[in-house]
Amino acid sequence: MKDILPLLQCLSPVIGTTSVRQLSRIASSILAMEGRVTMLGISRWTQMGGSYRTVQRFFYTVLPWATMLWVFFREHLFNKDDIYLLAGDEVVVTKAGKETHGLDRFFSSLYGKPVPGLSFFALSLVSVQQRKSFPIHIEQTLKTPEEKAAALERKQAKSPEKKSAKNSKSCSPDESTLQDKGDKALVKNKGGRPPGSKNKDKTQVTFTPELLRIKAAIARLLGCTNQFLPLTYLLLDGHFGNNNALQMARQLKLHLISKLRQDSALFFPYKPSNSKEKTKAKYGPRLQVGQIPAKYLKKKTTDKNKITTEIYQATLLHKEFAQSLNVVIIVKTNQRTSSQSHVILFSSDENLSCETIIDYYRLRFQIEFNFRDAKQFWGLEDFMNIKETGVTNSANLSFFMVNLSHYLLKVTQQGPLCSVLDLKSQFRGYRYAEETIKLLKEKPDPVLLGQILKRLSSLGCIHQHSHEATDH
Repeated sequence: MKDILPLLQCLSPVIGTTSVRQLSRIASSILAMEGRVTMLGISRWTQMGGSYRTVQRFFYTVLPWATMLWVFFREHLFNKDDIYLLAGDEVVVTKAGKETHGLDRFFSSLYGKPVPGLSFFALSLVSVQQRKSFPIHIEQTLKTPEEKAAALERKQAKSPEKKSAKNSKSCSPDESTLQDKGDKALVKNKGGRPPGSKNKDKTQVTFTPELLRIKAAIARLLGCTNQFLPLTYLLLDGHFGNNNALQMARQLKLHLISKLRQDSALFFPYKPSNSKEKTKAKYGPRLQVGQIPAKYLKKKTTDKNKITTEIYQATLLHKEFAQSLNVVIIVKTNQRTSSQSHVILFSSDENLSCETIIDYYRLRFQIEFNFRDAKQFWGLEDFMNIKETGVTNSANLSFFMVNLSHYLLKVTQQGPLCSVLDLKSQFRGYRYAEETIKLLKEKPDPVLLGQILKRLSSLGCIHQHSHEATDH
């Protein structure tokens, strides 16, 4: 089997030689194995020195995974001529039982509802040239008591018992209730701002526990990378398309690229009708997506399916944001049915072109492929550890295998079409060949041995090697 140990020697100063040897045996087993990636499953595929007790010791050893992921990326995956973006997203793993560390109910986009399981927030470095994402920091999401209490209140507010009680009260109010409601209505309907209220500084925000966790994780990552790899842009999905997330990014000296709601109220900056006009007005007319002035149109195309795509870009204001936004609006119109949809992207960097904002936001989706590979091939959905250290090691190991597979696919020269399935088939074939050769009294000559290894390593591959195609 191909030796993984030389690739991991860069981690020796971080975790020591013993843990490096254990990691190399475990990584080799995961690359070759079939079935669920659990500690017991891994031990069945390890070679000498990889017993079940050895695997257990590794998973219950506290390891600096953030440093390990960064060192491996820096040594084997970094390209100094490339541009890297920082992307972040949350992945939810379903889990049964009641004892797993951090078990709670988290919203899963796959199921479209909260599900019992574990949540991990991943930070990834996205390569603009390679169009790939490399996980660099994984942290488990642990809800605070305040978050749990707020979630319970929201659940109770939506419960049918509360609704029925509210309706029954509204049907038979007493006179005092009516009088109180009337007084409140008079106060509520009174126009204008409350007396004595002042403008608030929108740059001074109170971060939610979620944003505090993300800010701390990004700060730790930037502490490792800034001297070697300065980062400029932070890519987050539409969940973070708000002023709080923008202020978090700016405090970390990053520019945010994200998405706004479709019904966001955006305004053009106010322009006085003449130069002598003196006014404190800040907001001009509101943006109407169907009536955007033609001067903001940057590109217009129509495909073979009669779908017209219009791309607009403008510097706009939002009353909830502290600063003006570089907004890109993508409007798609079906010429046959006249139906229309649009997406609103934005960045805090006003110098970015619309093409760059769209391209960078598209690259954010590469982190979803990391989640897919970690779940499907590297055990993120399979591990059965319940203690904090075991859960942390299992999740981080699955993302470490994502980076390792990126490197192995690059150096094995299997071609751009080859996937993780081809890589696993190759390692499995090598393992079968090695176990078969051990049974022979005499080893075959090197030429025949090389042909056997090549032929067996191609079994089950979707895309054959170029040298394999010439052998048939």
